[in-house]
Amino acid sequence: MTDPATPPAAAPAAPKPIRLAPIVTMESKEFWEAADREQLIGQKCSDCGKFRFPPQPMCAHCHSLHREEVQLSGYGTVHSWCMPRHPPPFGFREPPIVAVIQLQEGTRFVSNVVGVKIEDMQQDMEVEVCFEDTMKNHKVPVFKRRGS
Repeated sequence: MTDPATPPAAAPAAPKPIRLAPIVTMESKEFWEAADREQLIGQKCSDCGKFRFPPQPMCAHCHSLHREEVQLSGYGTVHSWCMPRHPPPFGFREPPIVAVIQLQEGTRFVSNVVGVKIEDMQQDMEVEVCFEDTMKNHKVPVFKRRGS
């Protein structure tokens, strides 16, 4: 039985993030600000309509300098993956799964897949974006199995 005068024990604090904060450049500033709001955005050429990642000042297809930031679906499939083990990746408690994600919009995005064991990874596995905390109160987009 507990003593009614004794306050209940506080819940354990969530572990502090150890993942490094993103490096923000002039071209990527809007992308990282959107990630902090848990939104996945991408650049689309205003002239030819092609999506591009990472954010860059010029379209690789038509060389246009005109671009727009658009909301992405956050859905895709795993194109390829690996798990770096040596040297141990800095900023991770366990070796991460690094994957190339083919987004529904057609561009490829390098990120991590979370909540899946390496032996359960499959090519063309459907994934959806989620966000993980980093140091300095930022967030990064990562992917999990769709519907999990």
